[in-house]
Amino acid sequence: MIAIRHILAVCLVAAAAWAAAEAAPAKTVKITFVLVNDIYQMNDTLMADGQRRGGFARLAAVVKAERAKGRYVVFAHAGDTISPSLMSGIDQGASIIKLTNMIPPDVFVPGNHEFDFGKAVFFKRMAEAKFPRYAANLRGPDGKVLEGFKDRAIVTFGGVRVGITGATSDSSPQESSPEDLKFSPTVETVKQQAELLRREGADLVVAVVHANRKQDYALFNSNTVDLTLSGDDHDLFINYDGRAAMVESSYDAHYVTAIDITFTINEIGGTRQVAWWPRFRVIDTANVRPDRKVAQMVRGLDRTLVKELDVQIGTTAVKLDSRNATVRTGEAAIGNMIADAIRVSTGADAAVINGGSIRAGKSYSAGSAIKRSDIFAELPFGNRVGLIEISGRNLKAAIENGLRSLPGAAGRFPQVSGLVIEAGARLPVGQRVLSIKVAGEPLQEAKNYKVATNDFLARGGDGYVMFRDAKQLIRGYDGPLVVNEVLAYVHKLGTVNTGVEGRIILK
Repeated sequence: MIAIRHILAVCLVAAAAWAAAEAAPAKTVKITFVLVNDIYQMNDTLMADGQRRGGFARLAAVVKAERAKGRYVVFAHAGDTISPSLMSGIDQGASIIKLTNMIPPDVFVPGNHEFDFGKAVFFKRMAEAKFPRYAANLRGPDGKVLEGFKDRAIVTFGGVRVGITGATSDSSPQESSPEDLKFSPTVETVKQQAELLRREGADLVVAVVHANRKQDYALFNSNTVDLTLSGDDHDLFINYDGRAAMVESSYDAHYVTAIDITFTINEIGGTRQVAWWPRFRVIDTANVRPDRKVAQMVRGLDRTLVKELDVQIGTTAVKLDSRNATVRTGEAAIGNMIADAIRVSTGADAAVINGGSIRAGKSYSAGSAIKRSDIFAELPFGNRVGLIEISGRNLKAAIENGLRSLPGAAGRFPQVSGLVIEAGARLPVGQRVLSIKVAGEPLQEAKNYKVATNDFLARGGDGYVMFRDAKQLIRGYDGPLVVNEVLAYVHKLGTVNTGVEGRIILK
């Protein structure tokens, strides 16, 4: 009987101890992840609703406010920033790095636009950066990790081990100019890094990537990454399925996304268990007062930009005429110059832009100086370069669309490079093209051609639905600024000699 009582006592003590352990309060830790991506513009932008959004001063205000709350904060930048912008066309992104250093991210991954000015400039800008850089899928020509970059890290916040990895855009060699830098596939590389982080003890695996939405979903569904913070698609996007989350924060800091994650840590029988739950906050920067210090820096850079715009970049040996009656009804020398610039920069077979994108309405006599401000005045819309692959049949249909309003003036009228078009201006609409040559050879309707254009036409604007439906080699929203390509082209030429030379012959 005594033995039985002793056994019962021991069991009761053990049960009480087990219950006490079971009832021990769980530890909670809160970490906020703040995401920005694809921020190019120094200034805020006036939007369609009459509100100003975005820019570095408003972003700075958001980040500083989050950091001031006293909780753990990870500020992630998912890439694309040193280009393209008006200022980057002049200083190759130096000003953008200065501004970013004022609100240094905890994680930065390069986007494809970080390579727009070549490898040497990329290295220079990254050496100026005062923040951690990640790019697990990027290597030097020798196959080694780039100086100042890391593949992954584990950072501990209040006992929570957060594993971080990052990846740049693996399509950068097609979309930009990284030269001989080496890129491995984004998804497979991140999955490998995530598995390593998990084995190294990470409670949460975060991947900061500059990746398209298909790649985002591949990571989301991989069961390796808990939180994907992405850039590249330029949309405001949040997805959570109870297991994993992925987020993108629009572009230019119009919106900034904050992900507040609450971690619950239990220690049961010597076993550590960590659970997490996210809450998502979309911060509309129209409601944010710009940070005073960063705004002051932006104003100073704006003054520098104004001075730089007054600089001569070339001379024209031919008359250039950008008046509507010229660029919207026939071949124009200035249209040839602009179309040549984007064809040369992309290596396309041909280029097509709309006359309506040329806006200054000005005449430049032969011998005139060309200033940066002239190019900006002619191309005010901030259009980007797109590159499509299109059949000869659909390219012909696109030219028919461009000529449909003749003899009247229309913004859709094509200004071209690499093409010679003969057409009857008064023939029935859709039957006006008599012949087209591409690079001196007759157009073949069944052959595919690479055509450079602007993002407006690449989206099907001005009736160019054939471009919208073509294969996108460089997506219109992801290419360099047309104005920057023209600036570089004119500066390289020194003297513009291309006049009206029979690219569009109207009968």
